[in-house]
Amino acid sequence: MAVDRTNEEWLQDLSQENTPRQAAALDDLHEYLKRGIYFYLSRERSDLSDRSHDDLMQMAGDFAQDATLRILDNLMTFRGDSRFTTWAMKIGTRTAISELRRARYKDFSLDQLTVNGEFMLGIEQGEPTSKQPVSPEKFTEREDVLQIIGQAIDEALTERQRQAIEAVTLRGISMDVVADQMGTNRNALYKLLHDARKKLKSHLEAQGVPVEYIMNLFES
Repeated sequence: MAVDRTNEEWLQDLSQENTPRQAAALDDLHEYLKRGIYFYLSRERSDLSDRSHDDLMQMAGDFAQDATLRILDNLMTFRGDSRFTTWAMKIGTRTAISELRRARYKDFSLDQLTVNGEFMLGIEQGEPTSKQPVSPEKFTEREDVLQIIGQAIDEALTERQRQAIEAVTLRGISMDVVADQMGTNRNALYKLLHDARKKLKSHLEAQGVPVEYIMNLFES
């Protein structure tokens, strides 16, 4: 069982490359992470409540595989301040959160986020820009920036601001409907989104990602 190993035994077994002991430890670790991540997905993520047991188990297995590889690559960073399994599960949970965030924002359109150098967040919509072919390098750069924007939405905004942005911008729900669902009015929702875009702009610029750079990167 995974929990029966001591910290030292975990490190020793996982460090013995291409041996039966390492293979057994990797199998145990993956199964332990899969169970823990499944618990997180099924109990802590209300946004996944419509997923079936099989779907969640598949997701948990995939996330556990990614987390196992990350743990293997970072064994030397484990300092022994906690049980190895506690440390490993933190990595497993962070991996799940990161992958879910990436999936949530993979179709995110910058056209909904900015106009004339300002963050609009779906409050106003301009004419759609034409999609021109881009180089692989620029495509990768755009993907990186969109991931940074997605992380900024999670990290810089309050839960209420994030909920409003996801509903209005990412899901395209009308402001009147969102205002009613959030128990507020249209003007208050507009103010909420206005404050959110200002916080996002400041957060991104503090990370060295100014609005001008983003606009230039995505202009057709």
